[in-house]
Amino acid sequence: MAKRNRGSLQLRHVDAGSCNGCELEIASIFSPVYDAERFGMRLEASPRHADGLLVTGPVTRNMADPLRKTFEAVPNPRVVVAVGDCARNCGVFSGAYGVEGAVADVVPVDLEIPGCPPDPQTIITALRGLSGT
Repeated sequence: MAKRNRGSLQLRHVDAGSCNGCELEIASIFSPVYDAERFGMRLEASPRHADGLLVTGPVTRNMADPLRKTFEAVPNPRVVVAVGDCARNCGVFSGAYGVEGAVADVVPVDLEIPGCPPDPQTIITALRGLSGT
């Protein structure tokens, strides 16, 4: 988890097939209430400008290749954060016909954040541990 310790973390978010519960919580961490940017965290539009990936949801069959390509586009050293139970172990979608697997089944994962969905403070605390802020 301590691959990074530089004080900022630019993340590309990838929804690999979630129900959007985790996306709501991720949006909340960048609201004025939680203000994750004060810790140097920012969502990045391009994977080529990101330090890592923030992945939500179980990886569906249609998203497995796009996730791999996005992972490969992030420059080294890169980190992958699996947000929520579905990203960690497919959650309630485990065994579903359209699910390829958990994020770790498709790309290497450096940090898993549990919860369905995890609350904003849990996400911020985990990301701060990753960035060293």
